[in-house]
Amino acid sequence: MRPSKIKPALAQLISIGQPVFLWGPPGVGKSQVVAQTAEELNLGLIDIRALLLDPVDLRGLPHISDGRACWCPPDFLPRDGKGVLFLDELNAAPPLVQAACYQLVLDRCLGEYRLPDGWQMIGAGNRENDRAVTYRMPSALANRFVHIDFDVDADDWQAWALDNGIALEVAAFLRFRPSLLYAFDPQKDEKAFPTPRSWEFVSRIVEMHPSAPPDLELVAGTVGEGAASEFCGYLRIFRNLPDPDQLLASPETAVVPEDPATLYAICELLSVKADIQNLPRILSYAKRLPSEFSVLLVRDAVRADQTLIQTQAFNEWAAEYADVLL
Repeated sequence: MRPSKIKPALAQLISIGQPVFLWGPPGVGKSQVVAQTAEELNLGLIDIRALLLDPVDLRGLPHISDGRACWCPPDFLPRDGKGVLFLDELNAAPPLVQAACYQLVLDRCLGEYRLPDGWQMIGAGNRENDRAVTYRMPSALANRFVHIDFDVDADDWQAWALDNGIALEVAAFLRFRPSLLYAFDPQKDEKAFPTPRSWEFVSRIVEMHPSAPPDLELVAGTVGEGAASEFCGYLRIFRNLPDPDQLLASPETAVVPEDPATLYAICELLSVKADIQNLPRILSYAKRLPSEFSVLLVRDAVRADQTLIQTQAFNEWAAEYADVLL
């Protein structure tokens, strides 16, 4: 399931109090989707890394009260309010820790402790075939969850990148080479490989020195040698593009490149500059592009600023490209 569909699915399951488990490879954003869902629902979030716990950490330490042994629940378990108790990397925890979660997940209690009614549980972990550190989840625990497989989706990632300040160079490159957004082969012994998480690291590296090319070995240490070579080559194209203000100064006569890589880069540059004032000039240039790139440019511009669809210029462009948009 793509991330844009996972969030409403989580919201629905949270509303009925159903525990859910997200399965997915490393670095694809499972934890972020859970955090975003909790924030959008105005819920608190407690993130518990299960693999760091011992069984006694969940049950708590015993103490004597009126001659009987009682258990002191750990401080990280909620006592009031509403929120999401997120058991991250649950299947990376040793079997005894997973067994300690049985009662918490199914009965919402651990000994004398009871999970407040306003709190719901979500688990997440890597798949067994991803070569991550995992233990097979016992069937008794697995049967307590609704299971959702997390799929990487290039369009969803681009929307996230726009909202989270990912470097334009990185976003444009992954428009051009979407297959490199996630390229992990568990059969290969690679320490660095492309994932949404590692491309976010590359974005930070690029933004450290926006006018200088990043060190190829540094990028290779983030996303692997093959993806790093392609990205650094693309970066040379991106940084030799004409100033977008020059394109908008003469949209009817400005050069329209034929190379797809360059077209992707120009669309990315112009889409982030679009506003109500310059939209007519941007659309004038967009109409000279191949139709798929014209749609890409305008779609990204509207994604960044929804007010653009209320303009006459947009409506005229949409009418002209209605057959492509359908």
